[in-house]
Amino acid sequence: MRFVVALTVAIGCLGLAFAEDKKETKQGSVTDQEFVMKASSSGLAEVNLGTLAAERASSPEVKKYARQLVEDHTQANKELLAIASKKNITVAQQMDKKHQDLSTKLVAQQGADFDRHFMSHMVKDHEEAVALFSAKAKDAQDEDLKAFAAKTLPKLKEHLRMAKEMNGKGRTEKGQSDTKEKSDKGQSDKEKSGKDQ
Repeated sequence: MRFVVALTVAIGCLGLAFAEDKKETKQGSVTDQEFVMKASSSGLAEVNLGTLAAERASSPEVKKYARQLVEDHTQANKELLAIASKKNITVAQQMDKKHQDLSTKLVAQQGADFDRHFMSHMVKDHEEAVALFSAKAKDAQDEDLKAFAAKTLPKLKEHLRMAKEMNGKGRTEKGQSDTKEKSDKGQSDKEKSGKDQ
């Protein structure tokens, strides 16, 4: 019985230590291996989601942005894979669950809804990517990974800038459209009430 209690306490302590280590990693810098996994998983996601958007987006601007994502992230993925292969570092073989779920949601959407949802996620994804790559460009232990992060960062910043611009434009157009519809409805309601009198 003492053995079971001692084992349970030991496992609990190990779990707390692991959780603290993960917490510290999320708040601080990630290891080079974690960087490669995150970057390769996100890179795959951007290519897959960009391909989906290039096919399904309703806006020509969103389609153009998506094609640029696919091109840039395909190139970055090849470069990262070459570095990881040379250094025997494991890369992600698929998108993470968050991006798989997003892909499933996007497939169910159409038109302007698809465009808005896609672009809002591109802002979030690229904010995270810029933060990750900025940190690794400064503190990567491996010089090749540091150089890769520094080289890739300007493209990520450009993707973020474009995504914010298009995301804001989409919201403005939707807001103007919603305001016009409400204004038209209000005018129509006034006409109806005037006719009723």
